[in-house]
Amino acid sequence: MLLGAGTGWGAALGRGRVARLDVIDVASANVARMNNYLLGGKDHYPADREACQRLLHVAPTAQQVAEAGHRFLLRVTSHLAREYRVRQFVVFGAGLPTPVGVHQVAQSINVGVRVVYADDDPLVLAHGRALWEDGRRTLVVRASPLEAGRLLRDPAVRGLIDLSLPVAVLFVSVLHAIPEPAEPAAVMEHTAGLLVPGSFIAASHLVSEDAAVRQQADSVLREAAGGRWGRVRPRAAVEPMFGALRLLTPGLVDVSQWRPGSARTEGDGSRAWAEYGAVAMVR
Repeated sequence: MLLGAGTGWGAALGRGRVARLDVIDVASANVARMNNYLLGGKDHYPADREACQRLLHVAPTAQQVAEAGHRFLLRVTSHLAREYRVRQFVVFGAGLPTPVGVHQVAQSINVGVRVVYADDDPLVLAHGRALWEDGRRTLVVRASPLEAGRLLRDPAVRGLIDLSLPVAVLFVSVLHAIPEPAEPAAVMEHTAGLLVPGSFIAASHLVSEDAAVRQQADSVLREAAGGRWGRVRPRAAVEPMFGALRLLTPGLVDVSQWRPGSARTEGDGSRAWAEYGAVAMVR
């Protein structure tokens, strides 16, 4: 989920099945499929691979950073489920299914954990519903981060997620994909306001200290997202997005260094290209 999987950020929330998958544009790159390629998946087409090569030309470590972002997502899930006994997760920008997902990690710790995946890419929804959804503990719904309030009020979601209890909302590899003029900080603040104390928000953002890299990468990704893209930012611009939320140790760091365990040196980013993230508790 390095790139932020959804491409239709204005799409309506709903459980309606995606129809006419034959009309999905495979001649143009798509950020969900690009991310799948960077993570070593098989759900991509020549246009996606070509766009990834353009991105790798700008940011040669993009594949390692993508892998580090995915491992961060799974470590966060494990930590919150094991150490804080979180039993409810909402995952925005779910992306195409990977061999190991949030629900598999969390439910291996407690079989009763409930997970809602949200995305608004038709291909992501179709694959997620086919491979991950069971309707009892795991649900896949159509929504973007801009629709957090509507998602959490949706009857199907409320059948799994009890807002009177702590919830972990995950915006991993998503903040940079929130299209302007929307502000990631406002999305984070709004979401925190929907959750009871003791809930968590985990989020991460692509960063670069090189303005030329940011500009060129944004050009590639904006084209793949059909213009519905945010932007890669310098690290200093990410810190304020967490507002007054209390960050868990080690704070806002390169995602490869967030409680890395034995993978401490794997997938480190650089000043030119990295992903920074944190986990915050709602008070």
